[in-house]
Amino acid sequence: MKHTTPLRAAATALLLAVGLGAAPTGVASAAPLPEPAAASSAAAPSASAGLLDAMRRDLGLTASQAEERLDAERAAAAVEKTARQAAGGAYGGSWYEPSTGRLVVAVTTRAKESEARALGADTRLVRHSAAALDRAKARLDTLRAPTGVAGWHVDPRTNSVVVTVVRSEREAPAVREFVDRARTGGPVTVAETAQAPRTYAAGTVGGDPYYTGNVRCSIGFSVHGGFVTAGHCGQAGAAVRGWDGSAMGTFQGSSFPGNDYAYVGIHSGWWTVPVVLGWGTIPDQLVRGSAEAPVGASICRSGSTTHWHCGTVLAKNETVNYSQGAVHQMTKTSVCAEGGDSGGSFLSGDQAQGVTSGGWGNCSSGGQTWFQPINEILGRYGLTLHTA
Repeated sequence: MKHTTPLRAAATALLLAVGLGAAPTGVASAAPLPEPAAASSAAAPSASAGLLDAMRRDLGLTASQAEERLDAERAAAAVEKTARQAAGGAYGGSWYEPSTGRLVVAVTTRAKESEARALGADTRLVRHSAAALDRAKARLDTLRAPTGVAGWHVDPRTNSVVVTVVRSEREAPAVREFVDRARTGGPVTVAETAQAPRTYAAGTVGGDPYYTGNVRCSIGFSVHGGFVTAGHCGQAGAAVRGWDGSAMGTFQGSSFPGNDYAYVGIHSGWWTVPVVLGWGTIPDQLVRGSAEAPVGASICRSGSTTHWHCGTVLAKNETVNYSQGAVHQMTKTSVCAEGGDSGGSFLSGDQAQGVTSGGWGNCSSGGQTWFQPINEILGRYGLTLHTA
């Protein structure tokens, strides 16, 4: 943060979400992934009034329903870790089921069903393990996809690799050939999307969080020494200017495509705080950790263009086929975003999830948005999340 007016200081230094990318499947990260930052204590409120307002608007929940859902999702995230370990090689993936408020764990053997239930999860018996599906997806990651293929991910609900194609190009020869090749490597389900994904950088507009060249992006999360953001917003060595045009910092590392993450080191005169901006109309949201939310959980995003919007986690470990090249290990959400929101924060309650990469649609008619998970970004650059 820099000495200046309160709102503009927050807009630059509160480090709104921008995503760091994951290494391509089968390629090791430069540093091991860190343990997620500790979750908040039970006594601390998990969500600000502003985040709850956004959940009410976008998910159709009352205030009490939003709080109850966050509590249930926090419990599901804790169960997921132990259930995955208990299932071992029989683990087939998991997801949060909003209708029951419980985690569902897929397993390939009946013997492991009882163990998962004993831990507090519902179960589903499936044919393919998560490891087998990951291997099938890894084979797809080695292929060059045509523009009519939007992306692909492992889906625990269908126990398959879902290949998403642009509706208007589904019957194109190159798309059909890609899908046919995908099916030779494992179970594949084909889904459609209205538009191809794109990144959410934008041209410069006065008063926005940060600039590099003629690109405007949003700050992601504060780390000690700077902030994380999207890799497509700037290359390593590029200078970053704050909302007032003054020198703010420099991209210390950046990767795009393949990944979509970056780390910006800040200059003296600026400092970091563990907050996601409330944009002057709602309370700011404290960041207390980075415990990962399961598929199906609610999630909210903040960015410099469209501010707060919420939705649910649709898929993890998705390869997104941008026009600039594929980006791996992304998380797919039903949250909308627009140009300039790139790099902005994704949170579940008070837990950092990742930084905004791109998507399709807008916040008037709806759409989908992908983010790069925060814990991989921290591990890649050896960073420590700034938490309350």
